[in-house]
Amino acid sequence: MQCSSSRIALRSLSGSTRRIASSSIRASNGIARQARQFHVQAPAAMYMLGSDRFNHPLKNTVVRHQVRTYADKVVQVPQMAESISEGTLKQWMKQVGEFVQQDEEIATIETDKVDVTVNSPASGTILELYAQEEDNVAVGADFFKLELGDAPKEGAAPPKKEEPKKEEEPKQESKPAEEPKKEEPKKEEPKKEAPKPAAEKPASAAAPAPAADEGKKVFGNRSETRVKMNRMRTRIAERLKQSQDTAASLTTFNEIDMTNLMGLRSEFKDAVLKKHGVKFGFMSAFTKASAIALSEIPAVNATIEGNEIVYHDYVDISVAVSTPKGLVTPVLRNVEDMDYIGIEKNIAALGQKARDNKITIEDLAGGTFTISNGGIFGSLMGTPIINLPQSAILGMHGIKERPVVVNGKIEIRPMMYVALTYDHRIIDGREAVTFLIRIKEMVEDPRRLLLGL
Repeated sequence: MQCSSSRIALRSLSGSTRRIASSSIRASNGIARQARQFHVQAPAAMYMLGSDRFNHPLKNTVVRHQVRTYADKVVQVPQMAESISEGTLKQWMKQVGEFVQQDEEIATIETDKVDVTVNSPASGTILELYAQEEDNVAVGADFFKLELGDAPKEGAAPPKKEEPKKEEEPKQESKPAEEPKKEEPKKEEPKKEAPKPAAEKPASAAAPAPAADEGKKVFGNRSETRVKMNRMRTRIAERLKQSQDTAASLTTFNEIDMTNLMGLRSEFKDAVLKKHGVKFGFMSAFTKASAIALSEIPAVNATIEGNEIVYHDYVDISVAVSTPKGLVTPVLRNVEDMDYIGIEKNIAALGQKARDNKITIEDLAGGTFTISNGGIFGSLMGTPIINLPQSAILGMHGIKERPVVVNGKIEIRPMMYVALTYDHRIIDGREAVTFLIRIKEMVEDPRRLLLGL
């Protein structure tokens, strides 16, 4: 309608004025086309020629150009891993109306393996949340809507203004609280005090009632609490049962004299901590010994895939770490190239990530062999379960002083039982026993590692 009225108005002008108006309209349209995220209103009827101002029928004509903007962004549930298609939303760290910076944590999704943190892809204000806590969310589904904007200061300003308002309100309430103090009559106080002992009498009369109830509770508390298993615990249960149903598991045992290793640790633990910043423990010795034994006996480092046996030329050892939500097994990669200090540093880093709940799926992927140290909990002996698709797992246990025969004499030595559970489909008994004896030799005499014996 505006375009047609502009053409009619242009026809009514003289030739020179019409040319000026047409060129001005074209210029204003050009400006409007350059606008991207705002409206341009260009008056096409007011023109200045020297000091003269012309008013003509186009004075009320407005050229409008509106560009549709996409300031709202819908964020989807991110890809977490190839084997994970959904998770459980455990916590929203931000709510509707709150401003978030780019890469700021928005929510936590619990998966079968780890908790995944969802970060904001851009800065903006949250407009809508599409899921509630404890809901199952699928990868790629709409998660939340974000109004884009790079104004964190403006977004943070409103809450600061609201806080002093809340502080002022109790001050106003304190004023009327002072008035009743003046109106308190002294004569009414004894009257109120009189019924108080009367109220205490029924309380004392009711005192024998709990005694009667206590007599009924002969068998103590027999209540029950039901708690839903989290995804990680459910997945652990499935994998452990799958391991028992799939592998032909068999366990062989041996014992290790920890005298020399404990002496080495006592002598150098302070120097190692001072120079390298890590504690010198027993895990490094067992991990390094396992890496050498795995290189010498490839079957223990192999896996079964279909009808094929896959032999690995590298040693990736999964170290079992206990967390509040369950057992996780982050992987130390290429352990065959590490020394004691390198192993201790990597184990310390993975342990810290586990305690901070920062273990990623990449930290858990792979692994050709697993070491589980139940001795830190006081275990004397046990049979660990194979971590499929691996073929064996080494179980360490507590160190206990026991009488043993040394060079024909009975001595008290710190001893540890070790167990190797292996898949008999791929590993024979000879290989399993030889593997465990090699670990025993290298741990009992750490000098063998230095000499390559």
